[in-house]
Parts: sequence; C-alpha cells; structure tokens
Amino acid sequence: MEKIHATTVLGVLHNGTVALGADGQATMGNTVAKSNVKKIRTLQGGKILVGFAGSTADAFTLLDRFEEKLNGYGGNMKRAAIELAKDWRTDRYLRKLEAMMITANKDEILVISGTGDVLEPENGIASIGSGGNFALSAAQALKKHATHLSAEEMVREGLTIAADLCIYTNHNLVIEKVEQ
Repeated sequence: MEKIHATTVLGVLHNGTVALGADGQATMGNTVAKSNVKKIRTLQGGKILVGFAGSTADAFTLLDRFEEKLNGYGGNMKRAAIELAKDWRTDRYLRKLEAMMITANKDEILVISGTGDVLEPENGIASIGSGGNFALSAAQALKKHATHLSAEEMVREGLTIAADLCIYTNHNLVIEKVEQ
C-alpha cells in the first residue's frame, strides 16, 4: 500500500506576525485520498505553530515528539527543534520517518528535517512539500514588493499560487497566525 503524502506548507514572518498555512490535499500515489486534511497545529496555548509535509503517520509521530521536547524545554522552540533533529537523525526508528516540519513562533521560523537540519531562513519565509518552491517564490516576491500585505495574506496568496501550479496541492487552505 502506498503512503499518503504530498502537500505544501508555507510560513511567513512579517511585521511582527507569523502566519503558517497549508493546503488540505493528501495524495496516495496519483490519487487524491482526502482534500481537507489539517496539516497545521497550534501548540503551547497558540504560541507555537507547526506544519508538516510527507507521510501523515510519520508527521504525527514527529509532532508528538516535538511537543514532548517543547514541554521538556519549557516551550523553547529552537531548543526543542534541535533536540528533535538530533533524535530524528540518531534514533533507528525515527531515522526511517519520511516527513518534514516547519515550526514558528512570533520571533522565528524553523525548518526541521530528518537529516538533522534545523534551518532558520534569513528572510523569514519557509516552505516545504511538493509545492513548496512555488509558494516560496510567490511569498518572496510579495514580501519584497507588497510590504503592505500582512503575513497571513502573503501565506494565502503564496499557497494559492502553488495550488494553481502543483497537482499535489489544492485550494483548501488552513492558515494560523501568532502576533506579537
């Protein structure tokens, strides 16, 4: 049986607000398995946002581990992300998981991968998933040339453009935000 996967997740930190959004499509092979999956979660009383792409079961396993790390490190997102990445890279079970995550709070956005990477984009924009490059390009242009838009508007438009171009991304968007 094929794994359920494929998505687009986009995060933008702009003018004191972070917005993180994703489309709702889950794909199994070349078939849409579900069109309204919620791939964005809020943690720590709405102070931290998490979005995931990849195998759904793997993503939920990582989400649970990340939440444990957050609780263990007093809500320190960066420290929790680094510790999760270490475990993900070295643990035999976790190493086989096929997913990526974006975590965000009011101050920063991080991309966490199974290769042990914790990346903090220098321009406050991060994307993952099959349509990630489309969404990233759109958000970069908006942040540079349409600074009057909010972080949420940039995420919405970036994901909409990705959905127009990527067959594994749909227009059923879920967007969450954290403001300072």
